Amino acid sequence: MTAPAKTRRPAVPAEDAAEYLRRGWWRTETFLDDLRRQARERPHRLAIAGRRVAESRTDTLDYAELARLTDRFALALLRLGVRRGDVVAVQLPNRWEMVPLMFACMRVGAVICPISPICPEGELRHRLGLTEARVAVTLPEWSGTPLAKIVTGLRAELPALAHVAVVDGPVPEGAMSFHEHFVAVPREEEPGAGERLEGLALGPDEPFVVLFTSGTTGESKGVLHSQNTVHSAVRGYVDAFRSDGEDWVAAVSTPLVHYSGFAQGVLGGVMLGGTVAFQDVRKNEALLDLVERYGATLLYGPPATLADVAASQRVEKRDTGSLRHVVIGSAPVLKELADEVHATLGARTYSLWGMSENGPVTMTRPADPEDWAAYSNGSPIDAMRFRIESPGADGTGRLKVRGASLALGYYRREEVFAAEFDADGWFDTGDLARDDGRGGIRIVGRARDAIVRDGQVAPMTELEAVIGSHPKAVEAALVGLPPTTADGAPVICAVVVPRAGQTPTLTEIRDRVRASGHDERFLPDRVELLPALPKTLTGKVRKAELRARYGTG
Repeated sequence: MTAPAKTRRPAVPAEDAAEYLRRGWWRTETFLDDLRRQARERPHRLAIAGRRVAESRTDTLDYAELARLTDRFALALLRLGVRRGDVVAVQLPNRWEMVPLMFACMRVGAVICPISPICPEGELRHRLGLTEARVAVTLPEWSGTPLAKIVTGLRAELPALAHVAVVDGPVPEGAMSFHEHFVAVPREEEPGAGERLEGLALGPDEPFVVLFTSGTTGESKGVLHSQNTVHSAVRGYVDAFRSDGEDWVAAVSTPLVHYSGFAQGVLGGVMLGGTVAFQDVRKNEALLDLVERYGATLLYGPPATLADVAASQRVEKRDTGSLRHVVIGSAPVLKELADEVHATLGARTYSLWGMSENGPVTMTRPADPEDWAAYSNGSPIDAMRFRIESPGADGTGRLKVRGASLALGYYRREEVFAAEFDADGWFDTGDLARDDGRGGIRIVGRARDAIVRDGQVAPMTELEAVIGSHPKAVEAALVGLPPTTADGAPVICAVVVPRAGQTPTLTEIRDRVRASGHDERFLPDRVELLPALPKTLTGKVRKAELRARYGTG
């Protein structure tokens, strides 16, 4: 079954498409061509290193092995009846199997749909049902949840789901062993194997991946990308942090089922013939083992991860001499964190902003002032443009973007995607931003979560980062609650996850905000403590849930 033709953004003008090709943002080659080239030119270069933390082992594949397993997995998919346009759902943590599966889907013309192993059953049903996935690859269990049993049980409700393949461990009735079907049989050596795969591979402009959004206000949306929409973003990302001739060795802390791990991590590494290292569970203090062992030049992750990494280096020093770039996405970079990263790891910190619909759009660069990441989310990659619509007195307005990296659409939600564009073809990101004064932006927060006082928009993301970095806090979220005073100003409530049973007070939180130099009008009026913030699968805080919880208090 092919992806619906209507699941696309407004048509790209022919002159724009020609420009994208001329500039190299789009191309006539694919990521599968990149893999073939690397297997031919550097067959024994390490491609991926996947650490299995609990088992104290690391699985590795060089480019020759990755290319061989890609064909083997592709032939295994054909044996299951997978055809061009079919969706293959892969519910795995950061394991080596994920990588050849990505390329095997491209090889047979299938669309891959990565799904987190912590996806709740209801959301899993939604994703498998919306995409009409033909094959689902999963685990026996994860964090106590019987994934294989759940996925197999859904087959009765999902007629398109023909096969469930289970990686490692026991296989429930109605499923098959992934190892036996995909790994154990060298199908690529069978007579006629090459002919069976001939002419099936996806082209650069065809749909190739569905990446689901966080779903903070309802069911998640499946963002549909072509290889070219991803290539233009990944090209801009790697070009910002790689010098000519420099080896690319990236340690990735984010899930391979998210854009940052899937595209910036794996696809970027293969495009450059580099090495990508990751681990299957979150153990931030162990990331530096990967940096030291494989000579990582770049480390990517959110602020909390990098704070843990820096603290770990203080306790147990590892050789991080190879590390040049520490890239932080998803939240603001505080100067104290950037300073700590430089002091402990000897690397410079950069800030990045992007979203599933377009990948990394803005980044700070080596040419920027040394501490610029603490004040900006950076300037746009060449393939993308932005504008801040109707900025207020403080320069804050809705952030809109356009360019070569924008997704094809939302899978089978074409009307929802189309509604995000204005008459001039600009896509509304849903974020608020202000100009950083150097051709870039500073993200203020989500428009729907904005808190406004005296006509000024509170810099939510910065305030949350400041409060969450309090010694007694793990993280924090701000929400605006109904006014309680005659001036009609919203109550600013800081919801804080305390650290190790400590109890940060409202006075301590307010002092922290004051010390950071933020406007007094945005000091929190109230503090609430939670053992954990309610979050989506992509780690975004469910602020509507917090407003409902505390808005009547």
